[in-house]
Amino acid sequence: MRLLAFLGLLALVLWEAGTASLPKEGRKRREEQTPRQGDSYAALPVGNYVLNPDNYGDVIDMSNYEELTDYGHQLPEVKVTSLAPPAWVSPSKSAIPARTSSANPGTMTRPTTLGLPTHRLPTCLVCVCLGSSVYCDDIDLEDIPPLPWTTVYLYARYNHIRRIRAGDFEGLTKLKRIDLSGNSISSIHNDAFRTLPALRHLILPGNQLAALPVLPGGIELLDVRLNRLRSSGIRPGAFGAMKKLQFLFLAGNLLESVPGPFPLSLRSLHLQNNRIETMQRDSFCDPEEHKHTRRQLEDIRLDGNPINLSLFPSAYFCLPRLPIGRFA
Repeated sequence: MRLLAFLGLLALVLWEAGTASLPKEGRKRREEQTPRQGDSYAALPVGNYVLNPDNYGDVIDMSNYEELTDYGHQLPEVKVTSLAPPAWVSPSKSAIPARTSSANPGTMTRPTTLGLPTHRLPTCLVCVCLGSSVYCDDIDLEDIPPLPWTTVYLYARYNHIRRIRAGDFEGLTKLKRIDLSGNSISSIHNDAFRTLPALRHLILPGNQLAALPVLPGGIELLDVRLNRLRSSGIRPGAFGAMKKLQFLFLAGNLLESVPGPFPLSLRSLHLQNNRIETMQRDSFCDPEEHKHTRRQLEDIRLDGNPINLSLFPSAYFCLPRLPIGRFA
């Protein structure tokens, strides 16, 4: 025991002697390298150590990485709610997401609507309802769906709607715009639009209409291009009674004559590509009022018709510019 104590004392004396013999600068450097109490990282020789893939495992030991910090007490509590479908949906008919076609793996097929026919679902589940607008484009509708009473704008384009019934728009007193382009509508009940006091735009191109129903007097834009309208399918004076009508598009139909007279509010009339051969003297102008000029009606198209406009000069003398069409 005394021998061990003596050796320890001798080592201490020799260390002190070695330190004293060092230059001042050397002693300072050695003191800086000596770890002080509380410096747990000072003993690591990383001053100019360069990490590389060969020595990464020697410098940093990842074996006890998970023991460094335990965040278990900081994790938020997750509440799992039921993912079951609504009560009105049968448990065996759940929503099916868009899927890849087995025949063509690169193409996507249309998702089904909860496995139910569209007419049995709420409108805003089948269509897209954004505020006062309802979008039902290209969803294979065969009839006008029940609409929210707050609907102002309806878009049901490119479906398979074949008819419009009397009660399809009943109670929709705020409805301003109906766009049913690209359907297969061949008949519209006379009372379908009669009770729509706010209706301003009625857009029906690309259907199969041979006749027009009774239309509200407040309509400003009527678009019935590319249908099968004949002159016999338009009631006499139908457009003259629409005192707010500004834009009337009837191109690409089967009309045999200009369906006038037209209201003074009219600004644009498109009748091109029909079968028009004649027009009445009062189609555009009042034959008794030779000084009157219809300054608003500046856009009349009759091109693509067999009519020779030079044979009817009294029909358009009041217009600010001549109609577009054949004059010889």
